[in-house]
Amino acid sequence: MNFELTIAKTAEIEADLELIFVIDNDFKHRFVQDKKLLKKAGFSAAQDETCLLIEKNRLYVGATSLASAPMRTAAANALKSLIGKNYKSIKVSTYTNQGCIYSLRAMVEGFILGAYTFETYKSKKNESKIKHITLSIDEYNGVEIDIEKASEQIHKAQIIADATNFTRDIVNTTPDDCYPDVMASIAEGLAEETGLKCKVLKPKALKKEKMETLLAVARASRHKPRVIHLTHKPKNAKIKVTLVGKGLTYDSGGLSLKPADYMVTMKSDKSGGSAVMGIMKAISEMDLPIEVHGFVGAVENMIGGDAYKPDDVLVAKNGKTIEIRNTDAEGRLVLADVLCYAQQEVKADYIFDFATLTGACVVGVGHYTSGVMGNNDEVKAMVVKEAKNSGELATALDFNPYLKKTIKSEIADVCNISNTRYGGAITAGQFLSEFIDKKHSDKWAHIDIAGPAFVEHSWGENPHGASGAGVRMMVKLLEKLAK
Repeated sequence: MNFELTIAKTAEIEADLELIFVIDNDFKHRFVQDKKLLKKAGFSAAQDETCLLIEKNRLYVGATSLASAPMRTAAANALKSLIGKNYKSIKVSTYTNQGCIYSLRAMVEGFILGAYTFETYKSKKNESKIKHITLSIDEYNGVEIDIEKASEQIHKAQIIADATNFTRDIVNTTPDDCYPDVMASIAEGLAEETGLKCKVLKPKALKKEKMETLLAVARASRHKPRVIHLTHKPKNAKIKVTLVGKGLTYDSGGLSLKPADYMVTMKSDKSGGSAVMGIMKAISEMDLPIEVHGFVGAVENMIGGDAYKPDDVLVAKNGKTIEIRNTDAEGRLVLADVLCYAQQEVKADYIFDFATLTGACVVGVGHYTSGVMGNNDEVKAMVVKEAKNSGELATALDFNPYLKKTIKSEIADVCNISNTRYGGAITAGQFLSEFIDKKHSDKWAHIDIAGPAFVEHSWGENPHGASGAGVRMMVKLLEKLAK
């Protein structure tokens, strides 16, 4: 999708369709040209409500305000309503929140995110045909817009939204078509396109690095595991950040086999690793002046005669022993070794991990919100704040010493599941904290994206399936740290 910013008035622009936002039910605004027709059609301008006037070649969409969040979802739903229709170009005026061009950025993000479809496996495609969007500098409230700053924000919006859609594609791809070696190939292709450095560790190297918990999870799969390390290293980097992602390309639950209904959508268990690759794509294309390392543990958890078992005791890379009581708590075992490896390779100012780690997080905060955990309240608050600024939802979940006692093992250093059914998202985060060294203890946050990463209905700017959760929030945070 191409974007053009122009000083021409919207009426002077040639396009198949004009898009008009109705803000806070203001039907009297000069941009609203079809009041009688809209009333006749029953259009109330509720948030994300659309009305296509075919005879006028105008599409109206409602937004409660000019703030970034409502503008993003309104723009996305406007584009969603055009999927399968024959319009190829759109013209639209500029909408900012009292001159703040982040609303413009959010609107452009919404266009790209809303136009997304995943139809790889469909014989008949029903994709968005919109190829070109022209934005007039004519602003909603007549505010004078700096065209260079506006152009810069549009460019950033394109990069971030494209990276989010890139992540969605990986997550949506079926396990038979996206297994650990394929994820490594995607990372290598990304590095070639963007200039990132890419290192891939195969089983021999993983054995040498003593990543025995990761190797145990992978043991019963015909697809061998990979650990991917992507690096963005500009000159004179201001800070150093490490990202770690859970890349379970499929999770059957292992010998603690999931019920059939719970096995469906488990292609989404690679969402954390996919998000790390999407973030690395965005920050390399934006060329942010910070050093960023992305690590992905790509593994498939299957059943077989060589599968790891409940009652096994595994030794993690940092030497800690883990009693296995449930093989479906495998993501934390993969992350344990990858977190240790990442800290060995990079002494970072911040370390963030992303994982569809627990169903408990979805129970606790719902489908749409990520849970943020860690030892440092300021780091957690920073993640939550920038998630909100990016349009994602996140909330802090606090550790406490009483829950940590529930992962105590009588025969090993720690147990891979809690002895209580309650607080499962937090106890999983506390398990991961066992593999964060003292130097990084207050610099780390664990982000459980199990809720928003994959939802089987459309919501906000997100489609059915993968949302690309984690990409926008972390790019926004990295932008903040780069200032």
